Amino acid sequence: MNSEELYAGYFGLDERPFTLVPDPSFLFWSGQHKRAHSILEFGIMSRAPITLITGEIGSGKTTLLQNLLKQLDDTVNVGLISNAQGGRGELLQWVLNALSVPVDPSASYVTMFQKFQDFMIEEYAAGRRVVLIIDEAQNLSTEGLEELRMLTNINSNKDELIQLILVGQPELKGMVLNPNMRQLAQRVAASFHLNGMDEETVGKYIAHRLKVAGGTGEEFSDEAVAKIHEATCGIPRLVNQLCEFSMLYAWGEEVKQVNAGIVEDVLNDGVFFGGLSLKEDPSSDCLFLSQRYRADATEEKN
Repeated sequence: MNSEELYAGYFGLDERPFTLVPDPSFLFWSGQHKRAHSILEFGIMSRAPITLITGEIGSGKTTLLQNLLKQLDDTVNVGLISNAQGGRGELLQWVLNALSVPVDPSASYVTMFQKFQDFMIEEYAAGRRVVLIIDEAQNLSTEGLEELRMLTNINSNKDELIQLILVGQPELKGMVLNPNMRQLAQRVAASFHLNGMDEETVGKYIAHRLKVAGGTGEEFSDEAVAKIHEATCGIPRLVNQLCEFSMLYAWGEEVKQVNAGIVEDVLNDGVFFGGLSLKEDPSSDCLFLSQRYRADATEEKN
């Protein structure tokens, strides 16, 4: 059996359903993901100066962006920046590069800003809108966020010449709501925060991926789903990781349906590092941390 098959053949699947590589064929839209996508669409169509999307690592933010980009036509010029850092001027250089505007790295800030402004006006005159997406925006400094806000001050009559979509982890929302960032917050016209899926949705998510892979959707018991939800807080990427290990364990034990005991074994063996990261991350906004993690934290304090 090759590495691609692993447990798939044992369960009668055509492929592994819980790999971490994004695959459009496995796309599952929960209610909140549909709402978040609607907010993104609204932000674009309404020419919102700033649209804010936040959520835990692995909550599906990148999937939302990928689907949004597929829907935009040639009238929208999109620039995408990931993990941008740097001081004044460096961020503007990131912006120009993302929009494919040639720039001399040694140029002064004033020169770069003038080039940026001229480009915005040219695009507007040609009937095109400019959308700048900043992924992992929580890594920006306060000064960086303020510099981005100032870019939205460029307008023509009633129209925004550039729209920003800020995407990041939960702390980004706190950064924007900081009293010192009041002017930035006032420019956020659309926002959505992705929470983890509830237990019912986790069950539907698991069944959906199993069926796409050629299964029945009943390869996990209800008790196993409950345990998975508890341990992952309903974060899609973590659900995938824990389901993958659970099916691997079930294959090894020659069990045809993953039960709560198997999920418990995976957790006890400490191979599910994603769940441990929830325990160790005090900034996590997960409201469903398992009793295991709460108990561990109490023991560590004692």
